[in-house]
Amino acid sequence: MTTAMAAVLAGILGAVVGSFLNVVAYRLPRGESLSHPPSHCPNCGAPVKPYDNIPVLSWLLLRGRCRSCKEPISPRYPIVEAGTGLLCALVVIVKGPEAEAIIGIVLVLILVPVTLIDLDTTIIPNKITYPGFVVGVILVAVLETDMLVESLIASAAAGGFLFVAWFVHPRGMGLGDVKLAFVMGIYLGRAVAPAMFTAFIAGALVGGIIIARLGVAKGRKAGIPFGPWLALGGVVGLLAGDEIVDWYVDTYL
Repeated sequence: MTTAMAAVLAGILGAVVGSFLNVVAYRLPRGESLSHPPSHCPNCGAPVKPYDNIPVLSWLLLRGRCRSCKEPISPRYPIVEAGTGLLCALVVIVKGPEAEAIIGIVLVLILVPVTLIDLDTTIIPNKITYPGFVVGVILVAVLETDMLVESLIASAAAGGFLFVAWFVHPRGMGLGDVKLAFVMGIYLGRAVAPAMFTAFIAGALVGGIIIARLGVAKGRKAGIPFGPWLALGGVVGLLAGDEIVDWYVDTYL
């Protein structure tokens, strides 16, 4: 299979799974079943017909409104679907139609709901990070056996670093962020280093902007979830992490 064909298939798969990830992000924090009841309009409760549940396209055809009650449907749904599909396609374009791409796509499918839930609730659920870690170990052990030791070391380093930061200043981040760092290390291996660097830079920039706008006292009290910036770093690590590490080693070591 060519890279282009694999990327298209990954993009379609990502968009379809992205539709389900919208459900996960909404229901999981509320303790609701992910399978029952089927997708329905949050306003009128009307079930979403299969032909109205096509990622992105259905939202566009319905002009962003429920077929039954005509109430607006949040654009977040098609954005998540399209974004997930695009990220999955990019992973295949960068990694090629190889086993490494499968590992990267699974990480994307973890980072998307983590980002949405953390933005909504400032919580990263264990129901995502714990299975995500186990699945990552299994995938690396089966598909990239030679990378397992490196991935375990990277996981311990990234998670351990954030654990120390949390222990020293527990109000600065949550344990969910620490657990997510452990997960990212398994999937990214050495590329977790630029991923973590990106996360800290992005978080610091956003925090600085908020403090500049609200003042030091109010800015420090503002709850800024760190999970989305870890997820951003994870994407950078997936798409360019190895190249960044190689460039650093060749330039400075």
